[in-house]
Amino acid sequence: MRVSISSNRNRLIGITIILVFWQVLFMFISKDIYLPSPLNVIRSFVQITTDKDFFSILSTTTLRVLLSFAISTFIGVLTGLVCGLNKTIYEIFEPMIVLIRSTPVISIIIIALIWFRSDYAPIFTGFLMCFPVIWSNVVQGIKSTDQHLIEMSKIYKVMPVQIIRTIYIPSAKPFIAAGLTTSLGLAWKVIAAAEVLSLPKYGIGSKLHDSKIYLESDKLLAWTLLIIIISYLFELILMRVFSMSNKKYDNVLEDL
Repeated sequence: MRVSISSNRNRLIGITIILVFWQVLFMFISKDIYLPSPLNVIRSFVQITTDKDFFSILSTTTLRVLLSFAISTFIGVLTGLVCGLNKTIYEIFEPMIVLIRSTPVISIIIIALIWFRSDYAPIFTGFLMCFPVIWSNVVQGIKSTDQHLIEMSKIYKVMPVQIIRTIYIPSAKPFIAAGLTTSLGLAWKVIAAAEVLSLPKYGIGSKLHDSKIYLESDKLLAWTLLIIIISYLFELILMRVFSMSNKKYDNVLEDL
């Protein structure tokens, strides 16, 4: 309990330092167009969250994020598991992963805009950015599995499916959790950036673009703050899910 209170106090101090530094910088610059004050951003934040289209904008962007994340998770975990278990398939997949990972995000967004409608281009972009992260973590997790446990399972003639379910996956779980958490945060950034260029009817990225066009810096930062908050909340939810599911596998290795 004391650790929790101390952690919350430290986070509050950190946020306070940021706000104080922000206010001082605002007073030094003295131009809202370059850097609005924290108070003005908070006012704009309240304004955008009470707008009649706010729910449509937020839900549409959230749906794109979750859809791209779900597709990336399904394909990334499945192919990562296979590649981690089979060296030949890993060597076949690796050049494609390196190619995707090395391609600039802006290039992928532009290609997506050529191939897809503005509503779907952000989803494709989010998938391509998140998939390599999840794949790499899954492969690393599978390869880090204790080989002594695998050999013991083979000695006792445990079925391959059981070995994967009770040894490989639990051992790789911390790597998978890290990959999913990282990719979820990445998805929000990438989807927002893709929406800025694709300009769908509803989307936080579209509002970021409008704020930039009309030089509304306070709204620009308000929408950015919204992305940060929502992204952080989703990451907390995901970590909570993993924390709860870990209890199920706590004694798996001991049972073997």
